[in-house]
Amino acid sequence: MKENITATLPSRIVVTRPAINILMTVTILCILAGIAGGIYAQVIGHDHAFANTREMPWGMLIGVYAYFAIISTGLCLLAAISHLFGGNNLAPLANRMVWLSIISLLGAFLVIGLEIENPWRMPLGVLLHPNLTSNIWWMGTLYGLAVGIMLIEFYLILSRRFALALILGVAGAVAETLANSNLGSVFASINARPFWYGSQLPIFFLACAFLSGAAAVVMFTHYSHVLARKQMTPTVFSGMQTAGKVMILMIFLISIANAWKFANAYTGNEEMILTADALVHGPLATSFWVFEIAIGLVLPFALMIATRLNSVQAMSTAALMVLVGQFFSRFNMVVSGQIVPQYYGYNELPLYLSYLPTAAEFLLVIGGIGLVGFGFLAGERLFPSVFSTDRDH
Repeated sequence: MKENITATLPSRIVVTRPAINILMTVTILCILAGIAGGIYAQVIGHDHAFANTREMPWGMLIGVYAYFAIISTGLCLLAAISHLFGGNNLAPLANRMVWLSIISLLGAFLVIGLEIENPWRMPLGVLLHPNLTSNIWWMGTLYGLAVGIMLIEFYLILSRRFALALILGVAGAVAETLANSNLGSVFASINARPFWYGSQLPIFFLACAFLSGAAAVVMFTHYSHVLARKQMTPTVFSGMQTAGKVMILMIFLISIANAWKFANAYTGNEEMILTADALVHGPLATSFWVFEIAIGLVLPFALMIATRLNSVQAMSTAALMVLVGQFFSRFNMVVSGQIVPQYYGYNELPLYLSYLPTAAEFLLVIGGIGLVGFGFLAGERLFPSVFSTDRDH
């Protein structure tokens, strides 16, 4: 096993400290670009800055928020499971997963905070005007609670108070799970959008969370060793293999869920059939078949099976493809649910509505990615010993 690990590590890649500083500078510039996009939208108005319309009120940024939030949920759940049961292969990766979960959720908050027209009303509304019958209120409240709990948990890990950190880790995982299911229910409870409506999406989001979380920890663990120019220990490699097995299982289950989603759509009403057609051979076909299915599911599954999880580079590449595919999966889900006009066939409405994200929307996406990238680099610089496998868990 040690020989396999040595053979697969990128020992020829040398990243100097100035290069790491350059990467951190790039991520800061990305964050500033996202903030600039948000300020621009505030100045000229969101209806002018973003491509959202009355017919398609939700755009790419809703999908990006869900993307980062789902990644955070997966990382939090995997970390809690590994900490709770202990002695398992994922344990050496658990502390890094807690940190990555925090920064992923902060990336989600950055995107949604800059996307909404009055961001200052969001925290005030949550606290001063709670609506216990609203899925969106519960989603925001639970995700806010989760990030607060995880910040305290990470502080306790830093101070080596592991017993209390374990309790908070489980509480954070419960909060994230409930928030994730509420996020799915935000879409699934809208009966005016039949392609979303039903009980599948909350469970589908949970499966996507495990897939995305496992992919994120594999990719970032590999990158951390490249940046630090460290040889990967057998325990870390074994943890990556376990995360790879989670990815394989979740790809299989998500593929089955996708198949049943389309089987259900093609036996449904005309609007569901038209929505499925938009993905299969309509305006979203390239995004669906090339990025969500081929790059996001088929290729990483084949790559991990072919290499039998014995190659670090192969697992990291598969993880990157999964995360790319999940990004487009969230985009396709948000757009496909609205692309068929609610009153299609009347008043000469088009068969499909058009949606093309604006430059301001792309800037916010860049800002969210930049925040996650900066958080990862900052964590590797500030807390290397916390992520080391020679610490107690």
